[in-house]
Amino acid sequence: NNLKMESLVSIGNICRSPIAEAVFRKLVTDEKLENKWRTDSAAVSDWNVGRFPDSRALSCLRTHGIETAHKARQITKEDFQTFDHILCMDESNLRDLNRKSKEVKDCKAKIELLGTYDPQKQLIIEDPYYGNEKDFETVYEQCVRCCKAFLEKYH
Repeated sequence: NNLKMESLVSIGNICRSPIAEAVFRKLVTDEKLENKWRTDSAAVSDWNVGRFPDSRALSCLRTHGIETAHKARQITKEDFQTFDHILCMDESNLRDLNRKSKEVKDCKAKIELLGTYDPQKQLIIEDPYYGNEKDFETVYEQCVRCCKAFLEKYH
């Protein structure tokens, strides 16, 4: 089975990671690779489980012609065993994920910052929650750059 699996993770799964998931899914669809990738997103915390993404995140995606029906979920032990890549947004996510992965037998996921793939070297994708529309747009642009570079490397 040649299916590559990728999960994008942020603290609450309502701003950054659903944007990244929707961006990656669109790139994969545009490249006609959707049968090769399973993409998902999740949260480190359980704060927002079951909630739709932040309305500003949805609005930003819509501006770029992207829809998502994602609902927030918390990362599970199985995710570490089934996903090839778990890409997160900042150092705190990275620390939490590395800690959680140590509790999992057979962790196969490669855990990295999504920003590692940014050609503009913006390593951290800042949480726009307390910001404005411009901050969501910045997150979107970072996600596009990183996801394109990631896809080029692994497709």
